[in-house]
Amino acid sequence: MAYVDLNPIRAKMAQTPDHTSVQKRIESATEGKQPKQLLRFAGMPRQIMPKGLPFELKSYLELIELTGCCIREGKRGYIESTHLPLLERVNISPENWLKLTTQFTRVFHGAVGRTTSQESYSEHLSRKRRSNVSNSEKLLA
Repeated sequence: MAYVDLNPIRAKMAQTPDHTSVQKRIESATEGKQPKQLLRFAGMPRQIMPKGLPFELKSYLELIELTGCCIREGKRGYIESTHLPLLERVNISPENWLKLTTQFTRVFHGAVGRTTSQESYSEHLSRKRRSNVSNSEKLLA
């Protein structure tokens, strides 16, 4: 999986993995979801393991970042160490990321997303009240 996500970088077609399946995973995670097209991250391995990849998305993003920064003989591209860490590039603080990925169902009830998305969603359903606005603004800003 990491090999595929890093291919555009190694081929020097991109400087960061932002335009691979990693991007889809990040976009979905900021909405509190996992992309339907990709196998889900199920978290840390345990006795009763839900279907999915047996580790956390945050660990995978760190793996991609660190692996991509390694200069490899015979490969043209790599992630330059001068780039901001991935979560900073997508403007999510580590604290917010942790809360989004570990306490999502405690923090949010109902629709979640940036303010404009919530407004569109509420209008579509003819709802006047948006229950998650302050937490969304705090965690997804």
